[in-house]
Amino acid sequence: MLFRHILIPTDGSPISAKAAKAGIAFAREVGAKVTGYCAVEPVYSQIYGEGYMMAGRSIASQEKKARRIAERHVAAIGKLAKAAGVPFRGHVSRSESPHLGIIAAAKSGRCDVVFMASHGRRGLAGLVMGSVTHRVLTHTRIPVLVYR
Repeated sequence: MLFRHILIPTDGSPISAKAAKAGIAFAREVGAKVTGYCAVEPVYSQIYGEGYMMAGRSIASQEKKARRIAERHVAAIGKLAKAAGVPFRGHVSRSESPHLGIIAAAKSGRCDVVFMASHGRRGLAGLVMGSVTHRVLTHTRIPVLVYR
């Protein structure tokens, strides 16, 4: 068997949900287990008009909210895995960048492959917004299957 452990990252978008569904079907087909993953980016203090800054409690509150949302996204993958009879583990972590979190999760979980979506942004949108998928592809040696 080529793939025994698949990492399926999500950002909660509709295309990520479709990729998760396809990734679970793929895992079932090849007899692999799945780790669902979502990165939580840190919330930084920002200066607003006239020098006002977000207070520390507000930052902590925003980070807790982001973590709860990430956990819901991962739980949705878990639900799909359970329905398909695929062994599942969820993982949410704080990461400076989603691509770094995905790569770290794949390494620490000893995943054989990352199965992830691509939003398909090209041109100026791809340049400005960047591509998490592209960054994962170019910064890891772990195979990446891209769902489009």
